[in-house]
Amino acid sequence: MIKKEITKYLKFPLQFDEQRLVEDLSQAMESQWIPHFNTGGYTGNWNAVSLYAKNGNEQNIFALSPDHSELSETPMMKQCGYFKEILDTFQFPVLSVRLLRLEAGAEIKPHTDHELGYEDGQFRLHIPIVTNPDVEFILDGERLTMLPGECWYTNVNLVHSVANRGTVDRVHLVIDGERNAWTDELFFALAPESSFEANGEEELSDETIIRMLEELKNNPQMAGHPIIEELERKLKRWS
Repeated sequence: MIKKEITKYLKFPLQFDEQRLVEDLSQAMESQWIPHFNTGGYTGNWNAVSLYAKNGNEQNIFALSPDHSELSETPMMKQCGYFKEILDTFQFPVLSVRLLRLEAGAEIKPHTDHELGYEDGQFRLHIPIVTNPDVEFILDGERLTMLPGECWYTNVNLVHSVANRGTVDRVHLVIDGERNAWTDELFFALAPESSFEANGEEELSDETIIRMLEELKNNPQMAGHPIIEELERKLKRWS
């Protein structure tokens, strides 16, 4: 069976104001940033703060919530008018909005994210705020250079990694959204619709599921999260 070619990434014809992004970031820096929960997946410091999350909790930095009705602006988002303006330009249901900061010298190890390609019905956008030429973002073996104010889609079902080899922290505004007719129009203007069709569910190995479960269960914020039950079901079904 021949696999269909899927779109790995897109750079959208959007350009946001770098100065206003940085101004809002300076407000957000006053908040309490939380180390990313996947502590085995990176070296150095990788921190986050949520701008739109379950129950408006800015310390809840988990990417996807199972219940959209529980999502709301965090107190920090209410102080960041330009971030809110950007979000209002995107006409799709939001699953999470976070600021992710990879400090100078830190590295995110090669990994994949679970069902976060456009063909899965949900997707991830990156808007760089602060970066430097020595950031290496590698997606499926290809280095992407994302500049401040740009807007990128990356299919993070594919293996990707990030290394900040510069002397300045890298901070991105990261938006996870749900596919709809508005996003179809946006995406299909840049790539054929056929490149966003799923090839069928790709099974995770038992080893990968066990590792994911260990990381999730070691994070108190994830206690009782439905994704834990889902992964346990898969492990039981495949064992």
